[in-house]
Amino acid sequence: MPELSRRNVLKAGGALAALGAVAAASPAQARPWRWSPAGSIPGAGSGADPRQVWDTEADALVASLFERGEVERANGLLREWKKNGQPLPAGLPPDLHDFLERHRQLPAWADTQKLETAVRFNEKRGLYLGVLYGFASGMMSTVIPKEAVAVYYSKGGADMKRRISRTAKLGYDIGSRNAYRPDGEMIVTGLQTRLAHAGVRHLLPQSSHWTGAAPEDRPISQHDIMVTWHSLPTSVMRVLRAWKVPIAADESEGFLHSWQVSAHMLGVEDQYIPATWADAESQATQVLDPILAPTPEGLRLADMLLDLGKGLDFTLLSRPILGALTRFVLGDKVADWLNIPREPVWGTLLNVGWGPFIAVREGLLPLPLAPEAYWTFDELLRQFVLLYMSELKTISIEIPTFNNPNYP
Repeated sequence: MPELSRRNVLKAGGALAALGAVAAASPAQARPWRWSPAGSIPGAGSGADPRQVWDTEADALVASLFERGEVERANGLLREWKKNGQPLPAGLPPDLHDFLERHRQLPAWADTQKLETAVRFNEKRGLYLGVLYGFASGMMSTVIPKEAVAVYYSKGGADMKRRISRTAKLGYDIGSRNAYRPDGEMIVTGLQTRLAHAGVRHLLPQSSHWTGAAPEDRPISQHDIMVTWHSLPTSVMRVLRAWKVPIAADESEGFLHSWQVSAHMLGVEDQYIPATWADAESQATQVLDPILAPTPEGLRLADMLLDLGKGLDFTLLSRPILGALTRFVLGDKVADWLNIPREPVWGTLLNVGWGPFIAVREGLLPLPLAPEAYWTFDELLRQFVLLYMSELKTISIEIPTFNNPNYP
C-alpha cells in the first residue's frame, strides 16, 4: 500500500475531510475551559484546564522504568496479575509495586450499593453494551482528532482489532458481576491502562510522524481521557435513550457510578469526573461534541474497523453491514465524514425495524409477524460480542515499548 500522507487522504476524502483536518488543528482546542468543578464528584476543585494536566506520578514512574530498562520485565510480571484482590507479583520494581499498591484502593466516595446496582443494569443490557463499547465507541474514536492521530501512530494503530478488543475488555470488565470485587478484574484493568497511557505519553513524542500531525506536544491529557470517557458511558446512554430502552433510575445511576470509579482508577482527578448524568452531558457538550471531525489518520482507522469482519466466519459482519450500522448509530454526518456509503437494504431495515425489535426484546411489544428480521438483529448483536470478546482471554494491557512500526 502506498504510504499514507495527509495530502493523499485529503484528496480522497474530499472537502469534508479537508474541513475536518483544519478543525482538528484549531477550533475546539483553543476554546477556554469553562466546565465548573461544582459539577464534579467532590463539587469543588481548582478549575485548572485539563488540557494542561496529565498524570505526573504515573508519567514519572514509567519514564523511570524506561530509563532503567525495566519495562519488559515489568510487563512480563504484570501479565500474571489478573484479579483485583490478588497479591502483586514478586519481583516488581519497588516504585512500581508501591504505586500499584496505593492506587488499587477504591476512592473513599465509591458506593458499593451503586456498584451492585450497576451489575443488574449490565446483566440486562449486556448484548447492547457489547456492540456499543466495541464498535460504536470504537468508530467514534476515529472522529476524535487527537485520539485518532495518537492511536494511528502508536502501537495500537498497527493492530486495530486488538486495540478495539482492549476497549471492549474495559467495557466487559466494568460490566462483570464482580467488577470491583476482589475476584473481579476492573481495578487491574484500570491501573494497567493508566500505565499504558503513561507509556504512550513517553513514546509518541519520539515519533516524527506523530509530532508532524498532532496539534499538541504531549498526548493523552486529562481532557483527552475524559473525551474518550464520554465516547463510552455518555455516548452509550445517549444511544440507549434514542433506542427508547427503558432504564430504571437507580440502574442508570449505578451504571454512571461504575464509570465514575473507572475514571478515578485511570488517574483522572476527581474534579474532572461528573457527579450526575446532567453534569456528564454538560461536560460532553463542551469536550466531546464540538471536537468531532475527520482526519486522514481517522479515515484510515475507520477503514480498518470496517474490515474487522473480513476472513471471519461471521457472514453478518460484512463491510456493508458494519457501514450501515455506523451510519445508523453515529448518524449521517459522521458516516459521511468517514466516506461510508449508504446501504439501501440494510439502512432501510435498521431504520424501520430496529425500534420495533428493541421494543420486542424489552417486552414492550408482542412478537410481530416478521421474526426472521428480528432474529437477524439479535444474531447481529451476538456476533458483535463474539468478534470483540474473542480475544479477551489472551489480552494483556501492557506498557507499550514501541510506536506503530509502520511509522517509527
